[in-house]
Amino acid sequence: MYYMAKALLTVRMDEDRLQALDKVAEGLDRDRTYVVTQAIDAFLDVQKWQIAYIEEAMREAQAGKFASAAEVAGVFARLRGRSGRRKAG
Repeated sequence: MYYMAKALLTVRMDEDRLQALDKVAEGLDRDRTYVVTQAIDAFLDVQKWQIAYIEEAMREAQAGKFASAAEVAGVFARLRGRSGRRKAG
């Protein structure tokens, strides 16, 4: 089995947050390190996805790939129609 080298990270947090972290760890029957690592991994996954999505959109914009005025108007019209149906129901 392969083990990645570990580094020490010190974090300051308020007591309420620490107690909440401990409660989650206890509920999962895990230690704080596990819970914090899982939370950081989830955060990093979201951030990586967002950055990749933004970078792709920037490449498309730089290549001149924009929606036409008619396409934008169509989307707005469709969305307005949906919001009107929600109010009626």
